Amino acid sequence: MIKSSKPHCPAPGRHALDQMPPPLPPFLPPHLRRRCFSTAPAWHDPPFAARAAEQHCLRLLERSSSPSAVLQSLAFLLKSGLHSNPLVLTRLFASTASAAPALLEPLGAALLGPSVPIDAFLVNTLIRAHATSPLPSARLRAASFFPLMLRSSVLPNKFTFPFLLKACAALPDSPGVGLQAHATALKSGFATDHYVSNTLIHMYSCFGGGFLGDARNVFDRMPKSSAVTWSAMIGGYVRGGLSSDAVGLFREMQTSGVRPDEVTVLGVLAAAADLGALELARWVGRFVEREGIGKSVTLCNALIDTLAKCGDVDGAVAVFQGMEERTVVSWTSVIDALAMEGRGKEAVGVFEEMKTAGVPPDDVLFIGVLTACSHAGMVDEGRGYFDSMKMEYGIEPKIEHYGCMVDMFGRAGMVERAMEFVRTMPMKPNPIIWRTLVAACRAHGRLELGESITKNLLNEYPAHEANYVMLSNVYALTQRWKEKSEIRREMSKKGIKKVPGCSVVELDGEVHEFIAGDESHPQWKEIYMMVEEMARELKRMGHISATSEVLLDLDEEDKAGALQWHSEKLAIAFVLLRTPPGTQIRVVKNLRVCSDCHAAIKCISRVYNREIIVRDRSRFHRFKNGCCSCNDFW
Repeated sequence: MIKSSKPHCPAPGRHALDQMPPPLPPFLPPHLRRRCFSTAPAWHDPPFAARAAEQHCLRLLERSSSPSAVLQSLAFLLKSGLHSNPLVLTRLFASTASAAPALLEPLGAALLGPSVPIDAFLVNTLIRAHATSPLPSARLRAASFFPLMLRSSVLPNKFTFPFLLKACAALPDSPGVGLQAHATALKSGFATDHYVSNTLIHMYSCFGGGFLGDARNVFDRMPKSSAVTWSAMIGGYVRGGLSSDAVGLFREMQTSGVRPDEVTVLGVLAAAADLGALELARWVGRFVEREGIGKSVTLCNALIDTLAKCGDVDGAVAVFQGMEERTVVSWTSVIDALAMEGRGKEAVGVFEEMKTAGVPPDDVLFIGVLTACSHAGMVDEGRGYFDSMKMEYGIEPKIEHYGCMVDMFGRAGMVERAMEFVRTMPMKPNPIIWRTLVAACRAHGRLELGESITKNLLNEYPAHEANYVMLSNVYALTQRWKEKSEIRREMSKKGIKKVPGCSVVELDGEVHEFIAGDESHPQWKEIYMMVEEMARELKRMGHISATSEVLLDLDEEDKAGALQWHSEKLAIAFVLLRTPPGTQIRVVKNLRVCSDCHAAIKCISRVYNREIIVRDRSRFHRFKNGCCSCNDFW
């Protein structure tokens, strides 16, 4: 029998195989791949050497503050055979999340094999690292690590659920995952934990208005001694579009004696901005000063934005001027504020001041600058700033910047120039740009072109309500009532409804809402009588209703009557009834102000000697002595 001359090498046992390092990740640079094989494998080292290697690796990871440092630590980890050490892996994923977010997902895929022992600390870190990642793909994967814990028979702890529920909040289209997480928290006995309950409120509010009742149920069952709890529910109401409820809850919080913190204030400011509640916004500003709540840059930026959206642009500018530290967001906020009121030259002046201060602009700031030029008819200036984005600052214009340019040309009546600009765009125009063109066509009498664009939009985006409304309006303007009726029937079949016009005013700390022709307000009879008085005064001044704005098949008298009951006129009549002469009137409307109301409010401001500020869907109008701040350029 001939025996082999080769030495016998017994197959390694299962224990040895489990300790062998996994294949090297493909993204590891060549010099680090070589380093992984530069010494003998760690499984030949004595235990004390393995312990020393573990401690050294942990120190390396603790100091890893850049992607290259993370990769170097990873090379040592693999070389030392620490790929199955849960403590080291936990530290690796924590360091990667902060220093190299782009490596988080590939590292997880490469290292989390069946041989890795799973503990709660490791899974908690994985969920948290992914949930707080700046990358959307990582955030979407965060909740998927929880089943790994359950499959490994590892019990979650009270730190697991805040991270998990935050991860579920990033899945608004899959609320079932969040409901399962809540059920598991109840089963595990952690649902009543203060931090878990606060995160539950946040999660349900992120799922949309239909889940705000669930958020409130959690809130009502909690002890409410912490501002964090109140802030979570107030923020939930704001996210869900229930800003009035957010303000009401804030008042309950004050009554309860819990001191608001900065997060609470930010939530209330967001609610005030949504409602156009200027007095509330001003009160919050005074409250911050009185209570000594730190006026951080974030809070000041929010205050600028809120005051501007409530119509106090000068107040917003004053806050900006009083800031000791300013970021590009601060400059953007004040430029946006001036743009909303049509103060284009001032907005451009602030931009030039920012350049002098050496603050580099970003793409978001340029949207504000271009909007300011658009709303003030500054076409040449707007074209110059658009060109400077790429040539001077190396910023590639996005579709939002192209949209601003189309809007600017359209408002100025340069419809053909706008069309040519759209044709030469380097990307496909989105529906917003096409709808902007249709609005320009309607404003400047190019109805055939507007009809053609709208039909194309309907073919491409048949589910969008605005496309049907625009085509319906074009048919009405050309008195093609049969076609208009057909479009409305099609909308009805598809369950598409036109958003009704709604106007809101704040008076004595209360918010009052008005809808055209609505009789739900307690003082509706007096309001309607006041509207009729306003109509008589306007007629006496020679105001003629713009009946072309009534897109219904009615005679001229009925059209004038329909215009009379628009929601902003009801809101103005209410404030005229309830306030002394000379009081400023502030109205927030969810849609664009029609040309008849615009002309009528100019007259009302003169007849009743009132300054009237109207914030519509896209800008502010400041009416005084029969004139508007937009100079009729809107």
